[in-house]
Amino acid sequence: MKTLIVEDDFISRKIMKELLTSLGECDIATDGEEAVQAFRLALDEHRPYDLVCMDIMMPNMDGHEALEQIREIERGMGLNGAQEVKVIMTTALDDPKNVVEAFYRGGATSYLVKPITKQRLMKEIRSHGLL
Repeated sequence: MKTLIVEDDFISRKIMKELLTSLGECDIATDGEEAVQAFRLALDEHRPYDLVCMDIMMPNMDGHEALEQIREIERGMGLNGAQEVKVIMTTALDDPKNVVEAFYRGGATSYLVKPITKQRLMKEIRSHGLL
């Protein structure tokens, strides 16, 4: 499994990488702009991501906007439904506005509230057929 971890906080990024490294290759982006660039590059190299774990609150470009751009890139390539990358939005915010925005506006696959445990993350990944 190839994963893109998008997280601006060093400690959160380190924890996510430790949780996911045993499942395969993990790349890191520190904001939404880097995430969109990494996503596009992976597609161009014919080595797309299977999973993107993306924080919502980040500098330069937040997770909502990055997700919208990722979905737009996929639509432009004719990818939809099961062909889309699985995106788990991660955030410290557990409020309905962010949930609605992540799912309905952005097209997130799922949503996890921090702190993220290995059990919750693995359960979420399994539920999307990635394990």
